[in-house]
Amino acid sequence: MSPACPPLPTRPAGFSLLELLTTLSIAGILLGLAAPSFRGLMLDSQRTVVVNSFVHDVYLARSTAATQWREVAICRSTDGDTCSHGTANWQEGWIVFVNSDRDEPPLRDPNERILSVQAPWREGTVTANRRSFSFTPYQYAVNGTLVFCDRRGPAHARAIIINILGRPRLATRDANNRPLRCPNG
Repeated sequence: MSPACPPLPTRPAGFSLLELLTTLSIAGILLGLAAPSFRGLMLDSQRTVVVNSFVHDVYLARSTAATQWREVAICRSTDGDTCSHGTANWQEGWIVFVNSDRDEPPLRDPNERILSVQAPWREGTVTANRRSFSFTPYQYAVNGTLVFCDRRGPAHARAIIINILGRPRLATRDANNRPLRCPNG
């Protein structure tokens, strides 16, 4: 019979203080590098949601005008019920409604059906060269441009350009191919 081997020394369970501090230092450095990128990703995401909401509302207005043979309007609104032509900016929200009496500028009457309501966008500004947009089944739409800016300024701005047929397109430059302008930059 062979003699029994002496037991091997066992290492204590857990981490040493040096291992723990090294791991935490590396994690802190990686987190510090990722935080600015994550903030930019969040701002991009918020801007994209608002831009896509407006594009969706343009398509909703166009299709409703064509299928119901009625004028449909998109206007700025602070309360989600009436148009705010003189007092609101587009970032305060907007409504899409059937403009049965075809008033100009569009004003929503109590009997006119609301199709969509957009809540305010607090993270940026929306400027436009129109107070409202109207879509009819038998004529051309009101063309125009809306510029969506966040705190990062014109380099990260997006525009929706609506042509005379009422078709929206997304752009990083204005209709004349100039850089976009933001009120905050």
